[in-house]
Amino acid sequence: MDGTDRELLALLQEDAAQPYATLGKAVGLSAGAAHERVRKLRERGVIRRTTVDVDPAAVGQGVLAFVMVDSTAWMGDRAEDFAAVPEIQEAHVIAGAASVLVKVRTSTTEQLQDVLRRLYAIDGVSGTQATVSLETFFERPVSPVSPGVA
Repeated sequence: MDGTDRELLALLQEDAAQPYATLGKAVGLSAGAAHERVRKLRERGVIRRTTVDVDPAAVGQGVLAFVMVDSTAWMGDRAEDFAAVPEIQEAHVIAGAASVLVKVRTSTTEQLQDVLRRLYAIDGVSGTQATVSLETFFERPVSPVSPGVA
């Protein structure tokens, strides 16, 4: 991946609906060349999907919590169990006192409590520690143009 690919990725993260002509002009390529590069980035799995960034509060999902999940067993083979809980946006096997860290969005704290109950139903889960976010300063996508990477 070269600098042009990284620039294209950054532009697409700002607005994935940009025409290829606009993308190409911004990086010094024709529309066709920009389209071909984006196609290759998709084929290689660099671009995993194209999506829309939705304001969670606008769709009734204003409660954000990060939950540390304790366990009595290895949780690395429980991905499907965590994925089966639709309110979980992300799940990460972690090192440290807990086994898994999950990011949960719900409408109410009562719904969050229900998610915690369902987490306890996963085989091996022995405890949870939930931290509710009061305000999100910012959320940042992965930057294709990292310092020191060309």
